[in-house]
Formats: sequence, structure tokens, C-alpha cells
Amino acid sequence: MATPCSVERAWGANSVISETYIKRLTDLPTELLEYILCFPILNHIDISNVSCCCKRLHDVCHGSGKVWGHQYKLRWPRLQKLYRQNESYDWLKEFKTRHMVCLQIQRTVVSISKRFFAEVPCIGQVLGDSFAEIESLGAPEHFCEDELLSILNSDRRKRLTLKYYAKKILYFLRQQKVLRSLKAFLERPPEEQLALEGAVLVDQYCNPLADVTLESISVQIDDITDKVKKYLRVKNASHPSLRTGQGRSDIHMEDLELQRQVICALNAVLYDQLQYKGNECDYYNPLNSYIHQVVLRRTGIPISLSVLYMTLARKLGVLLEPVNFPNHFLLRWCQRQTSDDIYDYIYVDAFGKGKQLTARECEYLIRQQVTAEYYGSISTTELLLRMVGNLLNIGKRGEGNEKSYQLLRDSLDLYLTIDPDNVQYLLLQARLYFHLGIWPEKVLDILQHIQALDPSQHGAVGYLVQHTLEHIQHKRHPMEPDVKRRSAPEHSQVQYSVGLIMKHKRSGYNCVIYGWDPKCMMSQEWITTMRVHQLTSGANQPFYNVLVQDGTCRYAAQENLEPHSAPLEIAHPEVGRYFSEFAGTHYVSNEELQTRYPEDMVETQSTVQELYEVSIKKEKLKMSSQLFL
Repeated sequence: MATPCSVERAWGANSVISETYIKRLTDLPTELLEYILCFPILNHIDISNVSCCCKRLHDVCHGSGKVWGHQYKLRWPRLQKLYRQNESYDWLKEFKTRHMVCLQIQRTVVSISKRFFAEVPCIGQVLGDSFAEIESLGAPEHFCEDELLSILNSDRRKRLTLKYYAKKILYFLRQQKVLRSLKAFLERPPEEQLALEGAVLVDQYCNPLADVTLESISVQIDDITDKVKKYLRVKNASHPSLRTGQGRSDIHMEDLELQRQVICALNAVLYDQLQYKGNECDYYNPLNSYIHQVVLRRTGIPISLSVLYMTLARKLGVLLEPVNFPNHFLLRWCQRQTSDDIYDYIYVDAFGKGKQLTARECEYLIRQQVTAEYYGSISTTELLLRMVGNLLNIGKRGEGNEKSYQLLRDSLDLYLTIDPDNVQYLLLQARLYFHLGIWPEKVLDILQHIQALDPSQHGAVGYLVQHTLEHIQHKRHPMEPDVKRRSAPEHSQVQYSVGLIMKHKRSGYNCVIYGWDPKCMMSQEWITTMRVHQLTSGANQPFYNVLVQDGTCRYAAQENLEPHSAPLEIAHPEVGRYFSEFAGTHYVSNEELQTRYPEDMVETQSTVQELYEVSIKKEKLKMSSQLFL
């Protein structure tokens, strides 16, 4: 990057540009001066310095906007797609605003680490309303996102703590954006609520860091539509669906034979050519519910495949309606102009390769009898509730790890945005936040809302209110962090230090140490369950908190760990919470972790140096033995 004096170097001066040189320079045409000032070696500080030399150079720098426009595009290339080429902009103002956002975002991200290091559990969570200050900056949303992305895309091994919180903030901001879009979507008339768009919004909310857009999904669906038309053209070159425009359906065929031709062509392309299928082997994988993953992996569950199927059929002129059938989502295809009789419909199983079923065969599919109401069509809103409900159930089935908690939180947020007065899920949300120990103020708001909706929940609400108030009181009087010094006599048996990359002798996993205790501090139940007494030194030995390569957090006995012979990066989502940098041989603790273990970094560096010297000696011995042979 250019330094503040790079202008002087570029123009041949050692310290100060002479008045004579400036005079000669200012005699040059404006276009040539602008060209010179747009050299890549010059940065925004250089341009500011040049503009202060004289009025002529000031006017050139700020006149047409070309110079500051070049600086803006050079520094923030991702933002160029947001500006129209033929429109004029105050580039200096844009630059100043974007630069101010840069400084504000970085200050906020740094402060979050200091404030919430002790508060967030190991599983990693969004930090609730603490991110509201990002929104309160009043800066354009795209500027905030761009700065957060700039942090995330910087040197992979450095600024890990900054990236950790930047990622959480970006996650939160994008989710808030999706929620606003979802609320606007739900306010539209029912006939304007397309199932595909709703499915994309669900996908975007659960995957805010992925590049998922309605436009990109629509392009892929249009490509499938073209394949179906190509197939159909061979069967019936005069078929009316071939006259529909790209991405639109301006016909609705009443001729059942023509509709049947579309359905047959759709099945042939989707299931035979493109090999789409229901994911029976990994049914409860949440990816099956995300429409971009369904299109990418060509597999899904009944409801997600039904959304894709009915969207394609609609583009080709066939109206299929969603059916909220128990345990197996279906589509229905009317065989008459209008009818309320369930036997006047054919039911399409998108999960079963488009198989067509009668009402009676639908019952065979789920092996139980159902009433006529389950064969009725549902609205897009009801479809989204079913889709989100599936994700919610997957989250509840989870193993209590970070991913399952995050999925449970995301699906609850979505469900309660669509159905804000659902007492069952409001209570579940309050209990989840209470269990995770986060956002106690919001827990009280949720509980108050539940009490207003259903006074019979007084018992459950009262219990949670009492303990939530205790949590808020505890937060107002936080305990001082527990500082552990290696030099203390009670820590004399601790061999390893935070930041060291280790290997588990028995399980073989790779990990990094982020904390330790002089002896096992877990409950007696945990000690019994994990068979700690079978270890040589039992529970009376140092135990280490470690982040494991597979994304889990574990508590390992000292006798089971050894320094890794070939240190490597640990791809764990919580690494940035504890460490600021990967130094190639070990992790460097951030300020907050160093406060907890003030003597560990010196010990880590010493251990790494010893290991390096040992490895050099081994390499020399190996080389010597090879020469001898």
C-alpha cells in the first residue's frame, strides 16, 4: 500500500515538492493531471495531501469526481455493482461515508470481544441485541456488509478474533434483512405469494452467509423448464406450453390431455434425465429443506421437491396445488374444471418420482386413514409453516451442539414471524434462550406476551420469569475472571499451555488447547459416565479444554494428550473467540484469553521452540544415517 509520502517519491522529491515543480505541474491540462492522480501507487492519504498543495490541484482532485471515484473503486471494488455507470455521484462524500463505516465497524467488533468473551458459552451463539449498535450507526446497509466481508476475506491466519465477531454480526444483519423481506412477503395478497419465493426466504434466513438469491434459483429453474420444453417439443411440437415466455406462464390449459403431456415430460426430465430423487438415506438432513441445496444436490424431502415440481409445472401452464398431507407432503391435480370432491383429483408424489396417486392410494402411502380435510389445498403461508416446522423438529432432534441450537433458533424465529401468537413455540423460544443463558430481556418480553395470550400458562411463565430476573441481576454484578497462573504451586502438574496444537493418543483427533484445570472439575456423574477412574491418574490430573478438528469442544485428560508432531490449523468455528492468529506452529491467544492465562503464551512459545529443535535433531540424524548407508 502506498505511504503518505508516496506522492513525493512518485514525482521525484525527497521531502517537500518545490513551488517551482508545483507550478510546472499545475500548468498541465486537467485531463493529464487526473490521469496522473489515478496512478495505482497513490492512496487516499496521498490524494488528500496533493489537494492541499494549491487551489489548482485542489480543484483537480475534487472537480469532476474522477480522482476520488478512482480511489473509491480501487479500495472497494465489490461495491461497484451498486452504482449505475451513466449517473454522477459525489465520490468524495461516498468515500468519506464508506471510510467512516470502516472505522466504526472495526471499533464495534473489537469492543464486542472485550464485552462478551466471558458471557458466550462455548457452543457459539449470536450475541442478541448487542448487535443493535451496528444498526444504530445509521450507515448504508451495503457499506456495513462490505466492511464485514473485507474483514472476513483478509489474511486467513490473522485477525481471527476480529473475523469471529465480524461473521456473527454479518449473520445477524443479513437475517434481519431477510425477516423484513419475509414480513413484506406475508403482507401481499395470497395470490401473489409464490411458494418458490417463500422457500428462498426460508433458505436465506437459515444460510445468511451463503450466496442464495431468488434470481439465481430462478435461472436454474428456467434451465430445467427449457429442458422440459425441448423434450415436449419432440412429443408435440404444437403444444401450447411451448409458447410461454421465459420465466413466465401466461396460459392455463384446461385440456387434460395437454396437461398430462406436460406432467409426463416433467417427470422424464426431472427424474430420468436429471436424476432428482427423494433423499431416503439422509432424510433428516436440514439441507433437504433448503431450495438452493435441493437444486444443487438434486435431492430433497417431499415438501421441498413439491415446491420445485409445482413451480416447474406452473411455468408450463399446469396448476398444481400443495396438499398438507400428514407425514408426506403432496400436490394435487384437478381432473375437472372445479371440484371439492377429493376423488376428482390425482395426487402427485414429488418425492416418489412424480408418481400419481388416487385418494385411497395416498392412505396406503402413510399406512393410515385420514379425513377429507387433509386432502385440501393449503396457502403458501401454511406451506412455509410446514417447511419451517420440519426444520424446527430437526433442530429439536439435534445433539445439543452449536449447529442444532442455531437451527432451532433460526426455525423458531421464522415460525414466530409467520405465526407470532403460537403459544407453544413462544414458550419453546423462551425456554431455549433461558437454557442458553442469552438475551434475558427478550425472554421477559416473550413471557409477558405468552401470559397475555394464554393466562393458563401462569405456572411455566412464573418459573421462567423468576429465574430470568435472577440472571439479569447476576449480569449486573459480573464476577471477575478466574486468572490461572502456571507459577502457582497448585498448578505445578500442568504440562501444556493454551495455544498448543495437540493430538489425542487414544481417539487420534487433532485439537488446540484453550483452557485447563489442575484437576478434573466436571460433575461426579460426568466422571462416571466418561470412565475417568479407568485412567492411570484418574480425575486427579490436569484436564484441558480443547477445540477439536471435527467442530466439537472436549475436556481431555493430560495423560491422553501429546503435542502434535506436525502442527496444523484447527478448522473449528470457535477458534477466533480465543485466538487472534495461527502462527504456523501454534495459536496466539487473544487479549481476553491472555488475561485468563497470563503466563501461558511464554510457555507455549518455549514448548514450540523445544519441539522444533528436537525435530531438527531428528532430521539431522536421519540425514546422517542415509549418508552412512
